[in-house]
Parts: sequence; C-alpha cells; structure tokens
Amino acid sequence: MTTDAAEPDLATVERMIPAPASAIFELLVNPAKHREIDGSGTVREAPGGDETLTLGSTFGMKMKFGLPYSMVNTVVEFEPDRRIAWQTAKKLGPLGSFGGRIWRYELEPVEGGTLVRETWDISQERIAFAVRPLRGSTIEAMTKTLARIEEIVTQ
Repeated sequence: MTTDAAEPDLATVERMIPAPASAIFELLVNPAKHREIDGSGTVREAPGGDETLTLGSTFGMKMKFGLPYSMVNTVVEFEPDRRIAWQTAKKLGPLGSFGGRIWRYELEPVEGGTLVRETWDISQERIAFAVRPLRGSTIEAMTKTLARIEEIVTQ
C-alpha cells in the first residue's frame, strides 16, 4: 500500500496481481462487473449492461451508503491496458450537484504479473470536506477491491 498522509485529498493502494494487464483492464472497462470487484460494498448495480468503456463514456451506478442513491460517471483518462479513471457526479436539480472525485486505476506490467494502483482523488470533489473523513475506510475498501480483482482474474 502507498499513501501520503500529507496529501489528504489523495489515497493510493497498490498490489501486484499475477495476471496480465489486459485481463485486469477488461474487468475495469466493464461497469457491469464493478459490483463484483467493489471492496466497499456500496455498488449495487451498473445500469447499461456489458458496455465497454472508452474515453468520454458515461455510465450510471446505483449505490447504497446508508441510503440508496445513483451516480453518473464519466471516463476522464483512458489508455488501453494501462490506465482508466472516471469522475463521479450527482445532479441535484436546482440545488446543483455533488461529486467530482476521481477513481483511477493504473496498470504497470512487471515480472510475474501487473502492479495495479487504485487512487481515490478528491481534489476536484465539490464536498471534499464531507468525504475527506472517509479516507481511512476508503483505503480499506480499495485494498479489498484489489484483492477481489486478483481473485477474479486468477481463477
């Protein structure tokens, strides 16, 4: 695990997974699979089926953190088999919106597999003050997510 306590708006967890980057990336670009890999237990459903994400794609997520809610995500970084990141948003009608956090996965081929880095970036979060206290539990959830990814791609 790597994380910088001096940078409270970023948290990164990494894991060497004994699988090719292409297999891991294939899982990440399919939002219908995100519930299977979610270490937080908050992802309930990704409406839209088995679409494959690309740069600029938008996809919905039905979530539950106490109460159910939905988010719309936009892919903001994309390099096949190397990197994907999406930014969250939730429209509140005339009240504006919240969200803005970025979930980023970076895949680096290494001997024996792929070094996978997941980053939680709230530097653009509209309510960063409210989600910043979740940093510790988010790091735990990301650690579980990477373990789940390994379990799926090495079966």
